[in-house]
Amino acid sequence: MIAIIDYDTGNLRSVSNVLKRLGAEFCVTSDAAVIRAAEKVLLPGVGAAASAMQKLQERGLCQVLKELKQPVLGICVGMQIMCRSSEEGDVDCLGIFDTDVRRFTPCKEQGVKVPHMGWNSIENLRSSLFDGVENSAYVYFVHSYAPNLCDEAIATATNGCEFAAALAKDNFYGTQFHPEKSGDVGETILKNFIDL
Repeated sequence: MIAIIDYDTGNLRSVSNVLKRLGAEFCVTSDAAVIRAAEKVLLPGVGAAASAMQKLQERGLCQVLKELKQPVLGICVGMQIMCRSSEEGDVDCLGIFDTDVRRFTPCKEQGVKVPHMGWNSIENLRSSLFDGVENSAYVYFVHSYAPNLCDEAIATATNGCEFAAALAKDNFYGTQFHPEKSGDVGETILKNFIDL
């Protein structure tokens, strides 16, 4: 059973729809006991890091998340709040990944748009999460903030500067892009997560 954490940050329906297509058993929950007992945990997210952290704190889930031993996948803001801190709301986050989240700086001359929205290639893939995914495959991004490059980066992308498009540490994984909106490539990544 996969627990999709419900903390009022959106994209639960699109994540649920992909898991249904993949034939995965899942539930949408904010119950700490159910999350602890799940085989896998998904932390989706759309919105701002500061409000996401506040909602996790209100539900008493910050420490629960940090203590999980099963595979955990954070998506977009779900991954950002697994980092040390975010400039979005100047908030301390869970500190699972050893990097910080910064805002992109717009620059017309370099083609840097904020928000960074649409299809972009991912490079430097190095994780079983990307089994069957070609380097330079295209995935779907919608974000104005992204994690800095660090040793835990398992994929990179570029929007003016290179940033961590995916992270991994121990049983924790994260994608800045939305696998649930990334077609066949995204489904492959989610299936790989299910099969971990």
